[in-house]
Amino acid sequence: MPPIPSGAPIPPIAFGSEGPVTSHLSTARVEVDDALVARLRGACAEVAVDERAVAEASRDWWPLAMIWALDNEVVSNGAVVARPSSAAEVAAVLTIANDARMPVTAAAGRSGVCGGSVPLHGGIVLDLCGLDGIVDVDTDSMIVDVRAGTFGTWFEDTLRADHRVTVGHWPQSMDLSTVGGWLACRGAGQLSTRYGKIEDMVVGLDVVLADGRTIHTGGAPRAAVGPDLNQLFVGSEGTLGIITGARLRLHPSPSAERRAAYAFTSFAAGLDACRRILQRGATPAVLRLYDAAEGHRHFETGDRHVLLVLDEGDLTLIDGVMSIVADECAAADAEVLDVALVERWMDRRNDVTALEALIKRGAVVDTMEISARWGALPVIYEAAVASLRGVEHTLAASAHLSHSYSDGACLYFTFGGLPPTEARESFYRAAWDAGTRAVLARGGALSHHHGVGLNRARFVREALGDAFDVLVSIKTALDPNGILNPGKLGLPDPFASDRVGPADWA
Repeated sequence: MPPIPSGAPIPPIAFGSEGPVTSHLSTARVEVDDALVARLRGACAEVAVDERAVAEASRDWWPLAMIWALDNEVVSNGAVVARPSSAAEVAAVLTIANDARMPVTAAAGRSGVCGGSVPLHGGIVLDLCGLDGIVDVDTDSMIVDVRAGTFGTWFEDTLRADHRVTVGHWPQSMDLSTVGGWLACRGAGQLSTRYGKIEDMVVGLDVVLADGRTIHTGGAPRAAVGPDLNQLFVGSEGTLGIITGARLRLHPSPSAERRAAYAFTSFAAGLDACRRILQRGATPAVLRLYDAAEGHRHFETGDRHVLLVLDEGDLTLIDGVMSIVADECAAADAEVLDVALVERWMDRRNDVTALEALIKRGAVVDTMEISARWGALPVIYEAAVASLRGVEHTLAASAHLSHSYSDGACLYFTFGGLPPTEARESFYRAAWDAGTRAVLARGGALSHHHGVGLNRARFVREALGDAFDVLVSIKTALDPNGILNPGKLGLPDPFASDRVGPADWA
């Protein structure tokens, strides 16, 4: 099946003017000379050097960078954009870049919110949107072969309409993101409690290494041929190799759906009900618990902590799941709410327009998603919210539970403040420091599905402990020249200098 146009990146916010777009960080920069541009054009379908096009390709949806964009700044500008149309062209570009010791930053939908696809040191932005389309759908084995640059909405619409199947991966960024992006940051969709995160869906990968070699991982069900190399690259954020294609698990399109809504007198009581639901073996596609602040902001429910539940699939199965949900909520004396609240969430769940409006009014806002065991979640919730509220200029801090498992769940914190213009960056960093330290000190994970990128890079060594050195060794083995997405995941950066800038965020 030939590639089919499936989408395009959507800019997070308009630049402040039509003038030049400059780099906010004074990072050590690698330029691409005319001779290298000529080599790239001989290897790649399209190469762009137009300053405005390069600036657009050099940013993602990192909220702090959206503030800088109002001043016509990106975090850091690339030098050139290469847009391959095949995995072979990706390999050719990386061969050239590795030979020239040229940094390469993979990008596609650029919907990430942590600065993960920002070309910190200039060099080549590798735009993978041209690698799109479904290669094959095996409905006997329930596996789809898809190119990495395929956008989510087209992908799911096509699977359902043409094959009556679904992957079940529905991130809030569905319209903005690509399959490769889901894999690169170890993403989660809103229905993950039913279908799993992206690492649970992947069967095999096509990966181009830094020196241009192409490898294929996985392929057989639950094979025992050494470590699972799929999981080496899932979540590596373009630092270990460039994912160009994937085989993902499929499910029949759901034939039935059930919904419910409940309220609890405390967030801890809601957490405990969710734990009991999962540990009885029920996995409703949606199990979202909002604290009172978020519940009222979204649903005008006052001081109640709101649980939304939705399941889809085979009718017999989902009736059993929803029966367990009702039993456990009744045992917790939860109040039954109008099921229309679920529809309200469904209608608004992917709306990201509020972020731009808040930023244009001078607000600094962001979200911080983490995961932890059930036993730690109540303490982490209280500590992180209190820490965020304790940062000067914070106006609001709240949380909801968004993804649940038998052993724990993801908490999704939201914070916002209105600092003076000159204090926006210091407030943002202080909020992230406060919230993250509160989480890590109580046994939580640094990220659940947004990944690390540039924003969280300074916490990775602390989060991984001695295992961080293993990650560094893998990076050194697979990318000895350090050309792949330098400055991310807290990994050693051969292009860094002692100039002011990246050390603030790396």
